[in-house]
Amino acid sequence: MANIKSAKKRVLIAEQNRIRNVAFKTSIKTALKKTLELAKGEDQEALNAALSKAYQLCDKAVSKGILHKNTAARKKSRLTLAVKKLQAK
Repeated sequence: MANIKSAKKRVLIAEQNRIRNVAFKTSIKTALKKTLELAKGEDQEALNAALSKAYQLCDKAVSKGILHKNTAARKKSRLTLAVKKLQAK
């Protein structure tokens, strides 16, 4: 543990930020899984809403610095391909 007061504070803030980032990444994973589950069904309107929400979360993570822009683009691209593949069946 750090000895300097400002360094101790930075350790606490870094831990808070880490917890917040993990929670946000978890919400993205949940949205992706929900979208894939909806792609297996017939409800097109709910699927479009879930897809939009997943895109929104990825873009928001990029703007907050939680995800790199290429990581978000890759996640969105793979999600779109998976949805199209599931709908083709």
